[in-house]
Amino acid sequence: MDKERKDKAARAQDAEADGIIEGRNAVIEALRAGASIDKIFIQKGETDKTLGHIASTARAAGVVVVDADKRKLDFMSRTHAHQGVIALASVREYVSVEEILNIAREKGENPLIVVCDEISDPHNLGAIIRTAECAGAHGIIIPKRRSAGLTSIVGKTSAGAVSYVPVARVPNIPALLEQLQKEGVWVFGTAAEGTTELYSADLKGPAAIVIGSEGEGMSRLVEENCDFLVSIPMKGGLNSLNASAAAAILLYEAVRQRMG
Repeated sequence: MDKERKDKAARAQDAEADGIIEGRNAVIEALRAGASIDKIFIQKGETDKTLGHIASTARAAGVVVVDADKRKLDFMSRTHAHQGVIALASVREYVSVEEILNIAREKGENPLIVVCDEISDPHNLGAIIRTAECAGAHGIIIPKRRSAGLTSIVGKTSAGAVSYVPVARVPNIPALLEQLQKEGVWVFGTAAEGTTELYSADLKGPAAIVIGSEGEGMSRLVEENCDFLVSIPMKGGLNSLNASAAAAILLYEAVRQRMG
């Protein structure tokens, strides 16, 4: 019995270290304390008043609430005692799109922004953030839903870069691209069938580089809102790169051009 209790306590400590908050009381206390929470997953079909209270409190605080089936929660759970709710803590606060643009203005530089269209793998997002920091990008923008957020795993994969790269979260990526275009930013989407070859793309000016999801690439509406669709030369047997690798190639082509 003592061993079971110790194992459970160890699992709870591991979960906390990874930013996973499990159970109704723990999530309620995190919300009450004003903890930075990325998303809250609540079991579908549950009519419990406590879960309803958690959902309404979270939404009022601007936290994304996701309906999830029990199997997903069981898979996410470290303690196996999630009680129908799991919250993912955020390793830092999100910023606004305007703040990212202001960073470029204050530096007297043309904006260099990475837009991630539904990058769901936290390791890919962390790797993109790390490369963006090294390349001097002014910020990263992700959607509120169907995307990895600034969780502990992303923070670890970024090797600490998440502390230096501002990240904004928006409800709608196509609308965001229109906003950036109105601000004078050119939007470069990555696509295997793109008509602009990588080394012909002019990335010296204000630029937003759009990286599509791991499996599907950019969504149709996002693709339609790009000014240019850029293709990366592929000389082997495969026709696509990992999302973080594609981001690195475009970012460092922008760095090369801006050094000239």
